[in-house]
Amino acid sequence: MTVPDLQKCKRDGRKITVVTAYDALFARIVEQAGIDVILVGDSLGVVVQGKPNTLSVTMEEMLYHTRLVAAAAQRSLVIGDMPFLSYQVSQEEAVRNAGRFLQVGAHAVKLEGGAAVADRVTAMAKVGIPVIGHLGMMPQSVQQYGGYRVQGKGKDRAHQLLEDARALEAAGAAGIVLEAIPAGLAKTVTEALTIPTIGIGAGPHCDGQVLVLYDLLGLFDEFVPKFVKPYGQLKVDALQALRRYKDEVEKGVFPSDSESYH
Repeated sequence: MTVPDLQKCKRDGRKITVVTAYDALFARIVEQAGIDVILVGDSLGVVVQGKPNTLSVTMEEMLYHTRLVAAAAQRSLVIGDMPFLSYQVSQEEAVRNAGRFLQVGAHAVKLEGGAAVADRVTAMAKVGIPVIGHLGMMPQSVQQYGGYRVQGKGKDRAHQLLEDARALEAAGAAGIVLEAIPAGLAKTVTEALTIPTIGIGAGPHCDGQVLVLYDLLGLFDEFVPKFVKPYGQLKVDALQALRRYKDEVEKGVFPSDSESYH
């Protein structure tokens, strides 16, 4: 999968599958399943590091995880998520940090914001860095929202989101993630753009969908948003396996003769 392939998917009406993952093992599994795109999300701050939000995730941490995923993925498109303050300060800093993602193997970067970051998108696109936008519920603005809340409700907010989407497209964005917005608004935005939209909590009308792997597999259950559908229950399986291991070690059943060298 390449960035131009994403545009072709939209033109052909083929839905795009995106999964957020953070390491080589899961990247290989995701790719073996035929997923189109792997997003190395700054959500690792919550699901991997156990923090309440994504704001403290650093560039070095994002580059490390992106390098792991990119080295393992042979066919999937890899997108690196630009963390808080890696692109907001200046165009120059934004381009430099975006370029670092490509240097470790990413094919594109993702950033949050609409018209306010359009100049960053343009600057990156001019030097050959593909950019995916992110509108709606933007986790890096969680403090401004007062929590994780659905965005784009009401005529004015919906209009602003649509205008932000158009601004990102005009700036050269290759696609836009739409998070936690009404399904009808997502449909309007998707139909108004020539670039693909990827939904997460944005209904069925987007050009593709993204879920965090840990949510999809039922591994992360501390906070489960309405839009998450677990397709597995790996936490249950993991607990059962660990409890069996503990029990067998304590009873002297493991290791048995077949697990011992002679």
